Amino acid sequence: QVQLVESGGGLVQAGGSLRLSCTASGSLLSITVWRWFRQVPGKQRELVAVKYSGATTDVLDSVKDRFIVSRDRVKNIFYLQMNSLEPADTAVYYCNAWVGSTDREYWGQGTQVFVSS
Repeated sequence: QVQLVESGGGLVQAGGSLRLSCTASGSLLSITVWRWFRQVPGKQRELVAVKYSGATTDVLDSVKDRFIVSRDRVKNIFYLQMNSLEPADTAVYYCNAWVGSTDREYWGQGTQVFVSS
């Protein structure tokens, strides 16, 4: 079992920054991929950033050069640093962990990000 708790969302003006945190606990060694998703009402959940069990990361094209994903293995926290925020980034952001060996995934409760113009 894996438990994920997001924090760090809030209201920010366009051009500002936020850092989202996903604090993880449980069977973390089994996790193959760490991901951040976002969702706005009426739309499908969108994959924003990925961090694989090694050092490889990837982000959505529309947030390249603005969002950075990282993980602190000691503190068991997965981060999403969001810079130069735009109103289009407004969404609920979710942390996700996928266990490849069982094809099982875990979700946090989400944290709201609102970017004002």
